[in-house]
Amino acid sequence: MLHHVELWVPDLSRAAGEWGWLLGRLGYRPYQDWADGRSWRMGTTYLVVEQSPAMTSGAHERTRPGLNHLAFHAGPPARVDELADSAPAHGWSPLFADRYPHAGGPRHYAAYLVNSDGFEVELVAADEPPAGLTP
Repeated sequence: MLHHVELWVPDLSRAAGEWGWLLGRLGYRPYQDWADGRSWRMGTTYLVVEQSPAMTSGAHERTRPGLNHLAFHAGPPARVDELADSAPAHGWSPLFADRYPHAGGPRHYAAYLVNSDGFEVELVAADEPPAGLTP
């Protein structure tokens, strides 16, 4: 089981707003809060955004070696649609909009989004939402 993911971001306030909205909608709860970072937790897994003074670059590039995207269970297709529709108001832009909701293939229902810092998420539909997912 995944323990945690830590993302280094160039602007903590912006990242906390964008990730906080999305993770909150997916059922994660605020977990830790310190001068250079924030985290949200679901079960035993948590996600951290940190504006580390040790960063060597101010930009994330999802098409370079390293993290391409994070995929989350997002509940039924209607829930994916609602999140995709609401996301732009919270700093997330659609990717592959011309192929929504089947950019991942004809039997894969998902929204692909990218935030202001270039981090991509995939919100995957399922018939039943995982435990803890907010309605």
